Amino acid sequence: MLSKKTKYAIKALVVLGKNMDKPPMQISKIAEEERIPKKFLEQILLDLRNAGFLYSKKGAGGGYSLNKDPKDIFLVSIMRITDGPIAMVPCASLNFYHKCDECHQETTCGIRDVFVEVRDATLKILSETSIADIINRETTLISNI
Repeated sequence: MLSKKTKYAIKALVVLGKNMDKPPMQISKIAEEERIPKKFLEQILLDLRNAGFLYSKKGAGGGYSLNKDPKDIFLVSIMRITDGPIAMVPCASLNFYHKCDECHQETTCGIRDVFVEVRDATLKILSETSIADIINRETTLISNI
């Protein structure tokens, strides 16, 4: 299941992507537009800034803006920043691998084998889907109403 932290991070990046050519957005404006608790959003935006996705400006006219083109911000990166592993079981994780305590033989574990496939399919989609893609999907969905 997608955590609220990851969902809010994606929503904030989408809003900032839609406002690329405008001045930086204040946290309160993003929080209000996307119905995200402001304090929670502050931490999320700080994490995204520290990861290099956002630029922040203090003072009058300050706020957040994208530091990268929306087409260069992929969901896989956002999820790893906000939640860590993509894999559903630790023994199937590429970046956060951990042997399962109850596993006798990893190479013959059917559970691991299935979840490696799930991980690979998930990674393919998340690695190929950018913030720009989500913005484009929203535009298409709105125009189809």
